[in-house]
Amino acid sequence: MNNISTTSSSNLPQTALIAGYSGLLPQILAAILVFTDSEYRWTGLAAAYGYAALIFSFLGGIWWGFGMTARKTDAAAGPIFILAVAPSLIAFATYLPWIWGWEWPGPSLAWIGIFLIASPLADRWLQHCCHLPAGWMKLRWHLSLGLGGLTLLLAVMA
Repeated sequence: MNNISTTSSSNLPQTALIAGYSGLLPQILAAILVFTDSEYRWTGLAAAYGYAALIFSFLGGIWWGFGMTARKTDAAAGPIFILAVAPSLIAFATYLPWIWGWEWPGPSLAWIGIFLIASPLADRWLQHCCHLPAGWMKLRWHLSLGLGGLTLLLAVMA
């Protein structure tokens, strides 16, 4: 049997866990660029913002997929799709200060970090109207606190 496809104690496939946790690597690398105060500090900050915003938008896509699994008669199905679009709109709104020449990236990193940390609360609501895999919430909390926390830390360093 291939170990990659087996499930762990969290009941999620091991490959999902490995891929999920490895998704923290780009933010860790960006933090290294910022904390070493190298010539690539600004690149690290910009990459950290971009990656956090992309992942936050990605969560909306996951929520959309969960909404597709909701029972068609479920009254929550409509709000699920509104929730699913919110991360992309929020991420875009936090990008506007850069376009308009306002203070950036500190405040944008802070907002994305806060939203990432709070995002499992949306999953918590979703579990009442959609089927979420066993172990999903544990993984979501770990990844959201990890990525959101790193993003907030980088906001302070900006």
